[in-house]
Amino acid sequence: MKKFEYPNKLNIIFDKLNNFSIKPVLVGGFVRDFFLNIKSKDIDIELYNIDSLEKVEKILQEFGSVNSVGKSFGVVKLLYDDLDLDFSLPRKDSKIAQGHKGFSVSVDSHMDFKSAARRRDFTINAIGYDVSIREILNPYHGIRDLQNRVLQAVDLEKFGEDPLRVLRGVTFASRFELTIEKNLFTLSKEMIQQGVLGQLPRERIFKEIEKILLLSPHPSHAFKLLKNLSAFTFFSEFTTLDEEKFLQMLTALDNAKEISNSLKCPDKLTLLLAVLCSQFTHKQRQTFLEKLTQDKKLIHTVGLLTETLFDFEEVTNYTLYKVANKVKLNLYFHYLHALYPQKEQQIVRLRKKAQKLGILEKKLEPFLQGRDLIAAGLTPSKEFSNILSTAYELQMKEELKTKEEALEWLHRRVVLS
Repeated sequence: MKKFEYPNKLNIIFDKLNNFSIKPVLVGGFVRDFFLNIKSKDIDIELYNIDSLEKVEKILQEFGSVNSVGKSFGVVKLLYDDLDLDFSLPRKDSKIAQGHKGFSVSVDSHMDFKSAARRRDFTINAIGYDVSIREILNPYHGIRDLQNRVLQAVDLEKFGEDPLRVLRGVTFASRFELTIEKNLFTLSKEMIQQGVLGQLPRERIFKEIEKILLLSPHPSHAFKLLKNLSAFTFFSEFTTLDEEKFLQMLTALDNAKEISNSLKCPDKLTLLLAVLCSQFTHKQRQTFLEKLTQDKKLIHTVGLLTETLFDFEEVTNYTLYKVANKVKLNLYFHYLHALYPQKEQQIVRLRKKAQKLGILEKKLEPFLQGRDLIAAGLTPSKEFSNILSTAYELQMKEELKTKEEALEWLHRRVVLS
């Protein structure tokens, strides 16, 4: 097993904690990602031999601004240099009500690591590193499961208490290309068939779908899994697609992921959601997206991408100007490329043309604006919009090529009126 490493800059904090006889243990995603050779700046640290987060806050204050927003959930956050640190105390979670948040939490800083890790969802997330003795803690054989590419629950009984864990399982299986262990698969399917996804707030569902789309090398893996787990009883829009359309969408989704590296995160997510919805009707797309988010701008942009029609056979500058008025062309070309990879060379040429026209990232700037009409002696009225839209149409048709030509056209129109 390779030697475990963490940022050396943390040792000053660990030494300070040690002065108070507090034992820090690195846990969760940072430890898991180390064994997957993934670099991370989000680090979870579980603190033993201390029973109060208030004491932790005081100790950490000298290292930067301590954020106590998560204290009600048993977490204190510290942004230290470029690292996001979450400090928590070992605890037990007891199920007291339905849903993802229906748990009673009891802190016990003197419990051993194995007992504390029993509350975690998967063995790959139940690995720790004891800083004081420099030792990997692996009570549930999570490292073995990572090596074997298997996703396994720490405790099947406790796993079934939290409906979110079903979606998290699909996310991890897709992100790290893992096979879900058969007993966990059976339990997850039973939970979904019992309707647990309906107990989750849309924000949590969206977060997992977002991770699937942005972090999975092949997001199609997740949606095949969701289908096999009967999750389309909840995401019922997918049941309207026949096998051919479903597979076409999955192929396009993986294409989109492969070609989207140059996009910034919001655009990348918009693109992937649009491809995911590309085979839906308008109504199906709306109902699906509303299960994930109330972000009207995102829903609107996804709709524009999926509903904007494009004829590859008859592309003129005017066509590009018109499309650029609806949706950002750079994003739209990515969408077309994902759906029609065989048109790649044509799309490359269109991208170059749009770049030359200055409309790859924004629509064509109109020569004339309201102030030009006022300067020409016109009084603001409903006619303003007619004049401006007519001028803009002539500009897109390249009948008006400069601001001067547009002003001359306006002058003639004013004289004639």
